[in-house]
Amino acid sequence: MSQLQDSLVELIRRTSAEIPDDVHRAILASLENEKQESLAANAIKIIDQNIALAKTKSQPICQDTGSILFYVDVPIGYDQITFAETAREAVKLATKKGYLRQNSVDSLTGKNDGTNCGPGAPAFHFHQHRLPEVRVRLALKGGGCENVGAQYSLPDDNLKANRDLNGCRKVILDAVLQAQGKGCGPGVLGVCIGGDRATGYEMSKTQFLRRLDDHNPEPKLDELEQGILKTANELGIGPMGFGGKTTLLGVKICVANRVPASYFVSVSYMCWAFRRQGVTLEAGGTIQKWLY
Repeated sequence: MSQLQDSLVELIRRTSAEIPDDVHRAILASLENEKQESLAANAIKIIDQNIALAKTKSQPICQDTGSILFYVDVPIGYDQITFAETAREAVKLATKKGYLRQNSVDSLTGKNDGTNCGPGAPAFHFHQHRLPEVRVRLALKGGGCENVGAQYSLPDDNLKANRDLNGCRKVILDAVLQAQGKGCGPGVLGVCIGGDRATGYEMSKTQFLRRLDDHNPEPKLDELEQGILKTANELGIGPMGFGGKTTLLGVKICVANRVPASYFVSVSYMCWAFRRQGVTLEAGGTIQKWLY
């Protein structure tokens, strides 16, 4: 087994079993805002117990280990084909070891071959950069939170949402309302304003690679993120829809150019089991640094 494969198996294990520190801090901070012994507080306490057990036992945080999304930044000339082949073998081995549940099924037959590999699974997003290192970030996105993603086309007459940032705010909050009690909240929103239908959703998911405690470098988007987070947490939906002050842990928004005829707002939702991790790799494939 190659060093690269070893490193990717460890990346998968850690992503599946350990919540990133920034997410864990946000969950613990949310507990301070909830009324003691309320349903919301108890739900967050159970979430925290789940996090601790998964890390201690090196077992998946959630039984739905989800879609496997690799985001890979590589030097110019790097062999992406070999990386993808090695990553698929790593996924198969991680599944065999129990780090991933046997989650991927054939969409035509419904059969599950137990490998988590097949057309589009795992998914790879390669990008070249002018650095010597390989940077690999991995997200495991469960089906429950994927089900409550939404895409809006502005203007939306029903929501009185026009083609402006206030219209975007209205439809993003509508997505939160529609998701209440579903998607294993408290959740995190990744949003893309603009683009076409496909790239909008794709770019919305890249927002989950940001740290929860960061700030958008674009002031207008930073204001929108913070405003939506505040308003969503005043809706009373709360963890798992039990009521309370913690409906969302974060909101991350990006923009993409669009054609004049279209104005899409694509909203992806991540559950509290926010599984995202990353590494930089040396030329031989050994882990140089953990990114989160």
